[in-house]
Amino acid sequence: MNILPLLKHRLVTALLILCVFFNIKAYAQNVQFTSSDKKVEYAFAWAKAMALHYKGHPADPVGPWYESALPPRDAFCMRDVSHQSIGGEILGLQRENHNMLALFARNISASKNWCSYWEMNKAGQPAPEDYRNDREFWYNLPANFDVLSASWRLYLWTGNKYYINDPAFVNFQEKTIKDYIDAWVLSADSMLNRPAHPNAPVPFNESDSFHRCRGLPSYSEGVPNLKTGADLVAALYRGLSTYSAILTSKGKQAEAKVYALKAEKYRQRLEANWWDAKDNLYFTYYGKDGKFGRDEGETFLLWFDALKDTTRIKQTLTHLASKTWNVENTSYLPLIFYNNNAWDKARDYILYLSDKSTERREYPEVSFGVIEAIVQGMMGVTPDACSQSTSTIYKTTDGGNASVRNLSLLGTVVDIAHHSIRESSLKNTGKRQLKWKAMFYGSYKYAYANGKQVPVKQTTDNWGKRISFAEVSVKPGSQVKISVK
Repeated sequence: MNILPLLKHRLVTALLILCVFFNIKAYAQNVQFTSSDKKVEYAFAWAKAMALHYKGHPADPVGPWYESALPPRDAFCMRDVSHQSIGGEILGLQRENHNMLALFARNISASKNWCSYWEMNKAGQPAPEDYRNDREFWYNLPANFDVLSASWRLYLWTGNKYYINDPAFVNFQEKTIKDYIDAWVLSADSMLNRPAHPNAPVPFNESDSFHRCRGLPSYSEGVPNLKTGADLVAALYRGLSTYSAILTSKGKQAEAKVYALKAEKYRQRLEANWWDAKDNLYFTYYGKDGKFGRDEGETFLLWFDALKDTTRIKQTLTHLASKTWNVENTSYLPLIFYNNNAWDKARDYILYLSDKSTERREYPEVSFGVIEAIVQGMMGVTPDACSQSTSTIYKTTDGGNASVRNLSLLGTVVDIAHHSIRESSLKNTGKRQLKWKAMFYGSYKYAYANGKQVPVKQTTDNWGKRISFAEVSVKPGSQVKISVK
C-alpha cells in the first residue's frame, strides 16, 4: 500500500489547521464559542479549524462544496453530507450546503432506479471510486431518505424554502417516497422477504462490488449476504415522516396524514420484528440465510429518531456506550446522547473525538459532528422555520456558562448565552425579528425578561423531565435576557 498520499494529506491538514488557528482576522466574523468548560471550548476551536479546512476551492468545477467523504478523494457523499449539513450551516457554509444537496436532488434518475450519485467529486462528476455507469455503481439505500431528512432540517434551520419547494427537491421527494420504494421493494410488509439484489446488472457478478452493492440495504458495509438493515427500516420511517412534515408545512393535511401513517408502519415493524427480547437489544441486520444479526446499525435507529420506548432507548444507549466504534459512527453519538438525556456521556464523546490521540479524528464527519453537538446539543439551539422561532435549553451538569456568537439562523444572526442553568440571553444582531422560546430544566413559578415579569409555562420532555419556558420576540438590534426562579 502506498501511504505517501495519506501522509501528504495529513501534513497538509496539520499545516492548514495551524493557519486557521492563527489567522484570526480571516475568521473573525465566523461563529464563536466560549464556555467555562475550557475542554469543550477547545474542542469547538479544534473542530471549527478542522471543518473549515475542508471547504472547497472557489474555482472547483463542482461549485461550492466541502469535504464529506474519505479525504484523499476530494469528494462529498450523500450520507456524510446529510450528517454534516447542520454543522456546516453553523460554520457559515450555506452556499456549500445549498449546492451539494441540490446536486444530489438533481441527479436522481430512472436509469439508476431512482438513485442519485452516492458520491460526487470536486470536478462535478460522480466519484469513480463508487461509479462506473448507471448500471454499475455503489449505493446505500438509506441515502435518499437521509438526504430528504437533511433538506428538511436545513429548511427548519434557515427558513430557506428552496430546500422544500424548488422543483428539483420536489421531484426528489416525490420519486423517493414512491418510485424509489417500489423499485427497491421497500414496502413495510416486504422488508424481510424482499430480494437481496432487486435491480442488479445482468449478468450478475457477485465479486464486483458495483454489482453486489448496487442498492446495499444498509449503511453497514461489512456484513456479507445482507438482505435488510434495521437502519434502512429506520431511514424509511424518517423519510416518510419528513415528507409528511413537508406536506403539513404546505397546508396539505390530508396527504400528510397518509404518509405519517405509512411511516408509522415501518416503526411498528421495527419494534415487532427487530427487538431481541433475549439480549434486550435491537438486531441490526437480516441475512439471506433468514437469520438476524447485530453489527453497527444501532446508531441510525437513534439518528433517525425511530425509537420511542424510553426503556429500549436506554438499553440501546448503554450498548452503544459499552463499545468503541469507528469514528464515522462515533461522530453521531454526541448529539444522540444529548438528545437522549445522557449529557455527561455526550460531553465525553466530544472530548474523545477532539482528542489528538483519537485515531482518524481528521475524518470530516468528526469535526462537523462536534460543532453540531455543542450548538444544537449542549446549547440546545433549535430553530423552527415553520414558526419563525428558535428555542434554547442548556444541557449541562456542571452549572457553568456557555455562549455562541455570530450564529446564523432563520435569516438573521444571533448571540446566545447561557449564563447559568436559570438565566439565558439572546441578542439579535441581524435584520429579521425572531421569536425566542427560552427553556430551562426544572419547575419555576416566575420568569423575567430584562427584569420584567413575563408568563412562564410548563412542559415535560420525552424523559419525564419538567421544563419551564418563556416566549418573547427579539427585534433586530435588541437583546433580551430571561431568568427563572
